[in-house]
Amino acid sequence: MEHNCRWRRTVCCAAMLAVTGLAACQEQASGPENPPTAVQVEAVALADYAPTVRLTGEIRPRVESDLSFRVGGRITERLVNVGDHVTAEQVLARLDPQQQQATVTSAEAAVVSAEAVLRQATSSYERQKALLARGFTTQREHDQTQEAYRTAQASLSDARAQLGTARDRLSDTVLRAGVAGVITARNAETGQVMQAAQTVFSIAQDGPRDAVFNVNESIFTHEPADPAIALTLVSDPAITATGAVREVSPTVDRLTGTVKGKVGLAPSPAAMAPGASGIG
Repeated sequence: MEHNCRWRRTVCCAAMLAVTGLAACQEQASGPENPPTAVQVEAVALADYAPTVRLTGEIRPRVESDLSFRVGGRITERLVNVGDHVTAEQVLARLDPQQQQATVTSAEAAVVSAEAVLRQATSSYERQKALLARGFTTQREHDQTQEAYRTAQASLSDARAQLGTARDRLSDTVLRAGVAGVITARNAETGQVMQAAQTVFSIAQDGPRDAVFNVNESIFTHEPADPAIALTLVSDPAITATGAVREVSPTVDRLTGTVKGKVGLAPSPAAMAPGASGIG
């Protein structure tokens, strides 16, 4: 009897614990729910992707050329320096003209001599023509004087040509700027002996300029919607210019893995001088 009572008490306690746990679960389940998460829905559509890239480049002249003497010699004068603006036909440097002047003097003497020979040959030829017409000379003597006259004419023409060449050589001892521009490099000093065609100066010609960029070749795989490129000066963002891609190098630089591209600027603001940096 006592055993039955003990068993009943155990069952009652277990039942009460079960009811209490169930009630707690029901209260927890019936608590406040989390608010719903807001989700924005967008329609999927195909569109062209045009990345925006900003790069820093260098302003360079459209045309840059090297200047050199056509003859060799020692420089006696250097009249300009890097950064100087020069005009067309302005004298930049001079060579010692002593050798070329001596050649001119010799050529002038040769012309004088040839002129004297021609005068004598002309006189003899005219006399022989008159004598032949009157029958006082032979045809052979006439022909000889005629040949001497023609030879004297040719000798004078050759002497004059040699004099012209010598004078050209003398003028080549003066180096002039063929066009207006800015001197960007100097490779000689006064007293230095230069060879013919050895570069003395480099000049950036006045006129259109380019902005040169080194860019990743992947940029050129996307055709821009607007070919116009806006460029601003790094030192003064208020100065702007607009251009378009004018040239793209067909090769990739082995060291940097980039491609050189040139943007032609039209017009080119004066402040965007060669060597300045621009962002575009």
